[in-house]
Amino acid sequence: MALSKLQARIIDRSAKLAVIGLGYVGLPVAALFAQKGFEVIGVDIKQSRIDLINQGLSPIEGKEPGLSELIASVVRNGKLFTTTDYQALNDADIIMIDVETPVNDDHIPEYHALRSAVKSLAQVLKKGALVIVESTVMPGTLEEIVLPILEEESGYMLNTDFFLGNCPERVMPGKLLNNLKKMSRVAGGGNEETALVMADLYRIIVEADVDPADWITAEIVKTAENTYRDVQIAFANEVALICEALGADVWKVRELVRKSPGREMLFPGAGVGGHCIPKDPWLLASSVRDLGVPVRLIPAAREINMYMPVHVFGLVKKHVPDIKGKKILIFGYAYLHDSDDDRNSPSEVLVQMLNEAGVEIVIHDPFINQYKGDVREKAQGCEAAVLMTAHSEYQALDLSALAFAMNGSVLIDGRNMIDPDAAAKAGLALVRLGDTSREID
Repeated sequence: MALSKLQARIIDRSAKLAVIGLGYVGLPVAALFAQKGFEVIGVDIKQSRIDLINQGLSPIEGKEPGLSELIASVVRNGKLFTTTDYQALNDADIIMIDVETPVNDDHIPEYHALRSAVKSLAQVLKKGALVIVESTVMPGTLEEIVLPILEEESGYMLNTDFFLGNCPERVMPGKLLNNLKKMSRVAGGGNEETALVMADLYRIIVEADVDPADWITAEIVKTAENTYRDVQIAFANEVALICEALGADVWKVRELVRKSPGREMLFPGAGVGGHCIPKDPWLLASSVRDLGVPVRLIPAAREINMYMPVHVFGLVKKHVPDIKGKKILIFGYAYLHDSDDDRNSPSEVLVQMLNEAGVEIVIHDPFINQYKGDVREKAQGCEAAVLMTAHSEYQALDLSALAFAMNGSVLIDGRNMIDPDAAAKAGLALVRLGDTSREID
């Protein structure tokens, strides 16, 4: 199929779409296109996830406004069907790939899922189809990894028998549908015509700009924007550590810094987690590891942000002497507020360190099934509590009841959620990350 014909089928919604990987990105993408009238087939390796979706149920927990209702609607209307069988993609006109692209312990990309998905797709790829990688990848990945697999496994030639592009997602848990609709996208095509057709496709669900570009530009833009955020968070965290050492309050410092025109300062906190920010800077840095570019800032920012849960462990040891055998409550295990996503959670690092120190750990998280429960019951006999995730529920904590249930009185706030005066009134010794301006009894 020529691109002009595919473009016409996009406009009249007759093109058949497919999405590989039905997680935090792929599932809402599939549902949005199905809502716009496309027939969408979804593929995922997890049968349990497939079963839930085909019943019209969302496998994603946490607060995701509108997602459950949207999935139920498009499944009920017959516009979205999911399976584990790649053979179902043999008549798909457009295939979007949304699989994980992690890095290993040496910060090198590991593309097992991506390679497997591309290889399986290539074996059933329809002639004239458009393949779009939405996953965030190291710059150069489409040229060096995706394209060779597609051509070798299918026997097809790029821009003659099939077309290839990348349009990196810009989402975060808790705002999946909102971000997919409201945030701009970069449509990187294997040639200009492919990029323009991709832009037409995404404008159907995206209400912001969709900018045509080439592969490498799209790949760099996505990794650079997350790296920018990581660097800015690292700056805020380093200022917080400086404030602690100097007896200052980072939250007051931040407030006053931001009054200077053009001086934004992000929130410091107990650590940076999730699937994107902990890895995307390494994807960007890895793209030039053999080209002699002296990458210095990115590793430094990563080191600072990875250190923050270690610093929280230090605060626990400082304020709870002889912690071995003590019982400590952790508030929040997900990496992000009001989400069940615990990938690369800072709480995981803290829990591991506390375990190694012989601490008895109790975890509360209102969005993760194994950690749900009554806060007061979980607080019984605890020497200290540590707030690691800014779940909105914790803004309404009954501090007096918490203090009554606990054996000790130390409450460490890693997210600036607890009002100091309210904590003092409840009889809690509040320790705020980035703030030693108040003496703690």
